[in-house]
Amino acid sequence: MKHFSTVYNRKRIVFFTILISFSLWLFWGIPLPTKLSSPDIPVSTKLFDRNGKLIYEIYAGTRRSPVNLDELPDYIKNSTISIEDKDFYKHYGFSFSGIARSVYKIVTRGKVEGGSTLTQQLVKNALLTPERTIRRKAREFFLTMVVEGIYSKKQIIEMYLNQIPYGSTAYGIESASELYFGKSAKDLTLAEATLIAGLPQSPTRYSPFGAHPELAKERQKEVLIQMVKNNFISQEEADKTFEVNLQYTEIKAPTAPHFALWVKDQLVEKYGEKLVEQGGLRVSTTLDLELQEFAQTAVATEVAKLKNQNVGNGAVIVTHPSTGEILAMVGSKDYFAKDEDGKVNVILAKRQPGSSIKPINYALAIKNKKITLATTFSDVPTCFSVSGQSLYCPRNYDGTYHGLTQTRFALGNSYNIPAVKVLALNGVNDLVDFAKSLGLTTLEDPSNYGLSLTLGGGEVKPYDMAEAFGVFANNGIKEPLIAITKIENWKGKVLEEIIIKDKKLSGPKVLDIGTTFLISHILHDNNARSQAFGPSSFLNVKGHPEVSVKTGTTNDRRDNWTIGYTKQIAVVVWVGNNDNSPMGGAVSGISGASPIWNKVIKFALDKSEKGEYDKDDDGHSWPLQPEEVVGATICADTGGAVTEGSGCPTRFEYFLAGTLPTTTNVVNQDVLIFKDTGQIANSDALPEQIEAQNKPIYTDPTGGMYCLSCPISSSSATIRYPLKRSDL
Repeated sequence: MKHFSTVYNRKRIVFFTILISFSLWLFWGIPLPTKLSSPDIPVSTKLFDRNGKLIYEIYAGTRRSPVNLDELPDYIKNSTISIEDKDFYKHYGFSFSGIARSVYKIVTRGKVEGGSTLTQQLVKNALLTPERTIRRKAREFFLTMVVEGIYSKKQIIEMYLNQIPYGSTAYGIESASELYFGKSAKDLTLAEATLIAGLPQSPTRYSPFGAHPELAKERQKEVLIQMVKNNFISQEEADKTFEVNLQYTEIKAPTAPHFALWVKDQLVEKYGEKLVEQGGLRVSTTLDLELQEFAQTAVATEVAKLKNQNVGNGAVIVTHPSTGEILAMVGSKDYFAKDEDGKVNVILAKRQPGSSIKPINYALAIKNKKITLATTFSDVPTCFSVSGQSLYCPRNYDGTYHGLTQTRFALGNSYNIPAVKVLALNGVNDLVDFAKSLGLTTLEDPSNYGLSLTLGGGEVKPYDMAEAFGVFANNGIKEPLIAITKIENWKGKVLEEIIIKDKKLSGPKVLDIGTTFLISHILHDNNARSQAFGPSSFLNVKGHPEVSVKTGTTNDRRDNWTIGYTKQIAVVVWVGNNDNSPMGGAVSGISGASPIWNKVIKFALDKSEKGEYDKDDDGHSWPLQPEEVVGATICADTGGAVTEGSGCPTRFEYFLAGTLPTTTNVVNQDVLIFKDTGQIANSDALPEQIEAQNKPIYTDPTGGMYCLSCPISSSSATIRYPLKRSDL
């Protein structure tokens, strides 16, 4: 008897040991069923444009966008149940006929299969691996029983629709709907819903984007047949639905890739990689997708036309100045371009601005009352002497000189020599500091620059230029550019929000309204630029005479810009080559970037006039003359005051209050003249070559002398910089 008891105890120990070992083998590491409804389930982040259109979806491995079952049409649920599990509401997780069929196949073929219910499919896809083993199948049965016990049928079908794979990287009905039809699941038609419902059984095989798209329609037909059998629709409805010609989304490149990836970087910096890729953020941006796509096409089309002139790339940024909203950002002609490394976002890259930086230089001098719009410069061959450096002798872009030139026409026609003289008046240090205050972040140590800074000798970002020129559009207020207006999680909780209507012109005042008015008035004056650009250039926007605009081309033709703005819209365009190779000699601000700029700003302004970008309530397309600005009639040749008996030709000009000219600015004085040419003699002339003559002389602010009655216009040969009182 004792022997029997000992044997019995040993068998019990062996039995329980095997049972425990089997249980550990079966259940060790098994996921908790509550994971199905856990907020930790990865959900993709979505970026939307200002009108709610999807721009980009950020996800780690899979796209997942949960939806509430109550928001979906009943036929989405019914079509899924009909084709996948017609007894869904009758069973407790298992189909006995399916189990019998599974056992039969295991016994006869040694193949693990199963007539899975919706609950089993949910467990298999959301909680378990796809391996086909007896262990996984046993786990599936166990978890299915638990899931049926703790969740309602409504919760199960909702979790199924949100987590089952529908092909490609789309997990859940919402992602599938966007992938195949470009719409939200709540907007699916019966025809579209029944096609999607048939995909989970074999997403790759039945995909309408796959190798055999006709199989998708065959599968849809089977779904409709099952819906009729289960009394969800009539045969007539099924027949009509099957005949519907489905319109699938086009497989295309990502929308606004440079903008989207830049926004993603901002999100990651603030919220971390995991939350951005798996936390289901819903991000409303400032982008106008329609304008973005138009700008992308304009860049690609115009750059292609310039291929023979060695122009390989282009970029555009469009903003709404009064709020700083970025309406479009095109970082290259094509994100996937290999010849120019299209993935580089030139909008955020450093490039030389050429003459497009001149308005900032002139604005500083006007603000500090060193010049007015009537101040006249002698645009003649001039060299600048800087201690420790060789002579700097700038030339005008057109290779000629224009004699006495007033500020309005010097800036309008983008003459170089007057611009360098203005910088000599300002000082490089002060210009760098002023440029920083407007938003140019890349101009740092003034000692790195010389007088060529006003001709584009530094490097700036197109992004920063958009912000700086926005100051002119905003009457001196700097609005930092923004791309994001609202961030919420996928359940609707708002994490942060910017109320645009309350943000108008809330930035710091960095420039007086009078100066911004004067600069903007020059830049939209077609007459002021016609000598260089002609009366009918791309700088004139049809239907929008209020646009102020400035071009820029570096002397070596490596960078070409056009920047223009109104109160409603600012557009910065750059063309060139990423590798910094020069463009063809025929490319200039008027022939390179301007055609793109003209197209884009007209399209944007046409939209703005319809009120799409919160057009200002006052209804004015351009600011009226401010109180700080007065007008007066001046001499058209020297910019001086019109006095009795002066006899000078006249014109009208605007001034900051208190800066009107009071004299004619012309003095008769004895000067040394070359006997043979009648030109003012330079300092190294021989005594026998020259003689003293009394001439009417105009002396510009830098000390450049100009003889009004000499047969050949002339100026002092050299100007010392920094300027000293003795030079003036």
